[in-house]
Amino acid sequence: MTHTKRLMIAASSILIASFAAQSQATEFGSPTTAAGVFDFGTGFMPPVTPIGNFSLRIAPYSADSTRNNSGKSTLPKFSLDVLSISLAFIKRTNYKILGGDFGYSAVLPYLDMNLDLTTPPGGKIHGSQQTLGDLQVAPIIIQWDIAPNFGINAQLQIQAPTGDFDKNAPINAGMNHWTYSPALGVTYITSNKIELSSSFQLDFNTKNKDTDYTSGIEYRHEFGIGKIMDAWTVGLGGYYYKQLTDDKGPNVPADGNRAQTIAVGPAIAYFKPGLPALWFHVYKEYHSRNRTQGTSIALRLAQSF
Repeated sequence: MTHTKRLMIAASSILIASFAAQSQATEFGSPTTAAGVFDFGTGFMPPVTPIGNFSLRIAPYSADSTRNNSGKSTLPKFSLDVLSISLAFIKRTNYKILGGDFGYSAVLPYLDMNLDLTTPPGGKIHGSQQTLGDLQVAPIIIQWDIAPNFGINAQLQIQAPTGDFDKNAPINAGMNHWTYSPALGVTYITSNKIELSSSFQLDFNTKNKDTDYTSGIEYRHEFGIGKIMDAWTVGLGGYYYKQLTDDKGPNVPADGNRAQTIAVGPAIAYFKPGLPALWFHVYKEYHSRNRTQGTSIALRLAQSF
C-alpha cells in the first residue's frame, strides 16, 4: 500500500482532534479553538468504511507567561496547565457534493485545567476545573482526491457552548458562545517523498451573553513539512495564529485585544496498514501578543473500522 493510501486511511485524527486544548476564549487571552491540530495528512480524509474512523488525542499545554500587545509578560507569576483528552469520530461516504466525497465528524474533549497567577501588589488567584469542554461538529466535509499524491478537503466546523462556564470563575472549560469555522486542508507529496501539508481556518464568534463580550475573527494557518521514510513521516510542524478584528464589549483596550502567536517544533507520524495510525509533536510558541505563550504537546491515535 502506498504512503498516500495509508494517509487516507488514518488522517482523520488530524481532521477531528481536540479543539479545546488551550482552555478559554479570545476574551480571556487564548484562541477559541485549539491550535496544533493539523499537520501531516491534512488534505486526506480516511476512506469509506462500514462504520467510520475513531480517534483519541491527548494534548497537554503549559504556559508560564501571558503577553501584552508589545509582547511583554504582564504578570510577575503566571502558570497555566491544560490537559485535553478528546474522543473523535469521522465518517466519509460515497455521496457526492461538488465532485467530492461528503463526510461529517464530531469531537468531544475532556479538560483538566489549573491556573495560578499573582497580581500586583501581591494578590494570588487559583483556579482549576476538570470537566467536559465544548462539543464540536463538522456537519459537512467535502474531500477531493485530485491525484494519488494530492488531496484537498473543505469543511464547516461548529463549536457549541456545551461546556461549563461561570463568568466569575478564574478558568472555564466552556466558551459560552457559538463559533463557526470554515477550514481548508491541503496535502501534496512530491516525487522524492517530501510531504507538504497545510490547513487554513477562520473562526467567527458570537457574543458571550454572560459577559456581553464578542471575540474578534481569528485566522489560523497550520502546517507540516516532512520526509516520508517507509511507514514514518518525520519533519517540522507548527501554526501561525492571528486575530484579524478587534474584540467588542466592556473594557476592550485601545489595541482591540488582538491576539497572535507563532509555534514550531518537531513532528512525526506513523502509518502502517492494519495498525492504528500515530501522530506526535512538540510545539513551542513565540512572539505572542495579548495571550498566553507556552508549549503544546500532542499524541494522536486513529483507526478505521
